[in-house]
Amino acid sequence: MIDRFAALSAFVKVVELGSFVKAAARLSMSTSAVSRQVADLEAHLGVRLLNRTTRTLSLTGSGQAFLERAVQLLADLEEAEAAVAAAALVPRGTLRLTAPITFGERYLAPAIAAFVARHDEVRFDVELSDRIVDIVDEGFDLAVRIGSPGSQALIARRIGTAQLVCCASPAYVARHGAPAVPADLAGHRCLTYAYLPVREAWRFRDAQGHEQTVRVGGAVHANNGRLLAALAVEGTGIALEPDFIVGDDLRAGRLRSLLAGHMPAASPIYAAYPSRRHLSAKVRAFVDFLAARFEHDAPWRIDPADYAPKAAPARRGGRGRPAQSARAARLRRDC
Repeated sequence: MIDRFAALSAFVKVVELGSFVKAAARLSMSTSAVSRQVADLEAHLGVRLLNRTTRTLSLTGSGQAFLERAVQLLADLEEAEAAVAAAALVPRGTLRLTAPITFGERYLAPAIAAFVARHDEVRFDVELSDRIVDIVDEGFDLAVRIGSPGSQALIARRIGTAQLVCCASPAYVARHGAPAVPADLAGHRCLTYAYLPVREAWRFRDAQGHEQTVRVGGAVHANNGRLLAALAVEGTGIALEPDFIVGDDLRAGRLRSLLAGHMPAASPIYAAYPSRRHLSAKVRAFVDFLAARFEHDAPWRIDPADYAPKAAPARRGGRGRPAQSARAARLRRDC
């Protein structure tokens, strides 16, 4: 009879590491044994889960659907085991953490300080980077991710939400006008971010819930959101940035929100960690702490009035000339 737990574990580890050889080494098994467990699982289910070639592995459609359930099933079992076995354990040791730069500086730093004050046996080794770090290969215990948790082989817990805001400086709007609908962004200078799923595509939703994706471009493309927000304040272009980056600029009037009636997509914030047989007390405690701190009372949240889209001013024509309606209004005033 197939050992379904062992077969599930082998399958998930093969997908997580992208290799039967690496999975076998991680599980302290032979490659042939891991391959046999996955083959037995496929035979038990009556479907092929993996496409295998001499060079690559890829999930089939059935494998993709099964992976999501398998990862969650193993995670639930690990949680149940750990809850019993580690109930009396005190968080201790070094927690290796990776997180985005701006979010880490502004909001994780105070959270880490508060956590360490409660758990003086925990040490942190933190790497701030806006790239998607492979936490398994690079040996991290935990990652804070915004928008997507990354690999589907990771366990991800939602700990908060960031609201994206489409915004520009008053000076930019005075020179170039404000877009009235998302499609107008194609004619504007937009500041694009490297780590969006599609780096030059922005998504919006109108009051009826209809989604629209717009291709954008401009003079600056960067891998740091704070840099793009600073360029927006200088009038270089239109930015699409989360509230934890642009909130202060919106409140101070250095930026103003755009596109009345069209809300950019919100971005979930996740704590992601590898699927391991025993989740350490330090990781579990810190994830619980972040969820309690950020989910319902996030310090970066701003009053909706600070980012509610404002009415667009009169559009301008080419080379900075006012549009026809604006010229007509001025002529009427002069008569």
